[in-house]
Amino acid sequence: MVFRSPGDDHGVMTDSQWVPLSGSLRPALAEAEVLGPLDADATVTATVVLRRRAELDVAALSEPLAPEEFADRYGASADDLDLVRTVLTDAGLTVTDAHAGSRRVSVRGPARAMTAAFKTELNRVRYGETGEFAARSGELQVPAELGDVVVAVLGLDERPQARAMFRRHKKAAAKGYTPDQVGQLYGFPAGTDGTGQTVAVIELGGGYKPEDLTKYFSGLKITEPKVTAAGVDGGKNAPTGDPNSADGEVALDIEVIGALAPGAAQIVYFAPNTDQGFLDAVSTAVHASPTPVAVSISWGQSEDQWTPQARSAMDQAFADAAALGVTVCCASGDNGSADGQTDGAQHVDFPASSPHALACGGTKLDGTPPSTVNSETVWNTAGGGATGGGVSDAFPVPDYQKSAGVPTRAGDGKPGRGVPDVAGNADPATGYQVLVDGQQIVVGGTSAVSPLWSALLARLAQSAGRGFGLVHSKLYAGVGAGKAQPGFRDVTEGSNGAYSAAAGWDACTGLGTPDGAALQKLLGGKAS
Repeated sequence: MVFRSPGDDHGVMTDSQWVPLSGSLRPALAEAEVLGPLDADATVTATVVLRRRAELDVAALSEPLAPEEFADRYGASADDLDLVRTVLTDAGLTVTDAHAGSRRVSVRGPARAMTAAFKTELNRVRYGETGEFAARSGELQVPAELGDVVVAVLGLDERPQARAMFRRHKKAAAKGYTPDQVGQLYGFPAGTDGTGQTVAVIELGGGYKPEDLTKYFSGLKITEPKVTAAGVDGGKNAPTGDPNSADGEVALDIEVIGALAPGAAQIVYFAPNTDQGFLDAVSTAVHASPTPVAVSISWGQSEDQWTPQARSAMDQAFADAAALGVTVCCASGDNGSADGQTDGAQHVDFPASSPHALACGGTKLDGTPPSTVNSETVWNTAGGGATGGGVSDAFPVPDYQKSAGVPTRAGDGKPGRGVPDVAGNADPATGYQVLVDGQQIVVGGTSAVSPLWSALLARLAQSAGRGFGLVHSKLYAGVGAGKAQPGFRDVTEGSNGAYSAAAGWDACTGLGTPDGAALQKLLGGKAS
C-alpha cells in the first residue's frame, strides 16, 4: 500500500516508513455516539514529547538544578528538536512552539495532515453531557526517522481526561473549619506564611472571581495573597457561576493555599481537560520562572483510564519538577480503593500514583481549634466518598517505599507503588469553609489535601531557605513496616474499602497527617 501525504508536493511514503508509537493505543470511548469523520480542514493540535539527552535519576541528584543546567543535561537535544521540526513541517504541520527543557514540541494543522502524519483516524463524537468533540482510537504511528526520538504524541483527542476531587457537604447547615484552623490543628510552623515562595495550581476547568477572594480573605482577617491566572492551550479563568461546577475546585485550591500560606504567590494554570492540556499545564508550571516550590493538583483519574504514553509523559514531567526542586502534590481520589471503577478490581488514581508525586489521602478530623485533635480516622462515608489509596498497577515499588510495608495489591496480589504518601482532613463533614461564586459552602475531598500540603511545603521552604523536590526520601527516611514515622500523626483507624489503616504506612493515609513543627525540624527549617 502506498500513502500520499497531504498535498502531493510532500511526496510519497510507504507503510514501512512509519513505526508504531509504544503506549499510544487508545480504546474507543465507550457509550460515545460516532457522528462521522472530523472535517478534513478542522484545525487540530498535538504535543509531541521527545526523548531526554540522558537518563534522569532524581534520587542521585544532591541539589536541585537551575533550569538552564537541567535543560542542558536532561532536556531535548538541539538535533532532536531540529529533526522533529523538519519532519513534521514536511508533513504539512506547523510547529508553534518548542521547549528544550520540557522536551515538548507543539504542532497544529488541518485534520488531514495530522491524521496522515500519525496514521490515525479522527472522528467527531457525542458523549453524554460533555457534548461533541474530536476523538481517536487505536495506535498512533510516527515517521520512521522519529521512531527513536518521539516518546509520546498527546492531543488529537478531546475526551475529558480527569475529574476534580472535591465534594460539597450535603447539609446546608454544615459548619466545617476554616483552612487556617486546620493548619493550627496540624501545628503548621509559627513565624512562617510562605513569603518568597510560589505555588502553582493546575485547573482543568472553571474559574474564580477576584471579588470572591477579596471578600473571603477579608472575612478571615488574612492578607489577600497574590493570585495570577495563566492560560495554557487556550484555557482561561472562566467561572461558570455554579459552585457545584469546577468553580468549586478552583476556589477550594486557591482559598486553602491562601489561608494557610498567604505570603506565597499563586499562579493558577487553566488548561483544557485533555491529556494534552493536563501535561502542558504541568510542564508549563514546572519550567516557569520563578520556579515554584510546589505544584498542587486536585484532578485525576483511575490509572487504567490513561494511555501508557500519557502516564509516562506526566510522570517524567514530575521527575523534571523534582530535579528542579519542585514538589508535586496530587489528590489520591475520592472513591475508595476501587477509585470509582466498576470492573471489580482495585485501582489507584493517577497522577497521584506517580512515584515522583506526593500522593495526598484523606481523613476525618475531629478537632477543637486551635490545637486539640480529639480523633482522626480514615475518611470513608457511606454514599459520601472515601479516600483513594492502594497499590499501583503501572509503577513498581519505589526505593523510598521498599521498607515501608506496602502490601501487594488486593485482588491479584501484585506489588507496586503504594498510594498515598501523606494525608490530611478531607471528609466533607469536617470540611473547609470556602466562598465560591458568592456562596459560602463547606467542601471536602482529597482535593483539599493537595493544596494543604502545598501550602505547608511553602512555609517549610521559607523556613529552610530552599525547596525540597522529591521530598519522599526525607519523609520516608528510616521507615519500617508498622512503625510511626517522625513528622507525622499516625492514623490507625478506618478503611477505604479493600485496605485498612494500621500503625505506620498504610494504603489509606500513607505515613499519616502532618505535624508541622516536627516536619520543620525534619526538613532543616529554623523554628521562630
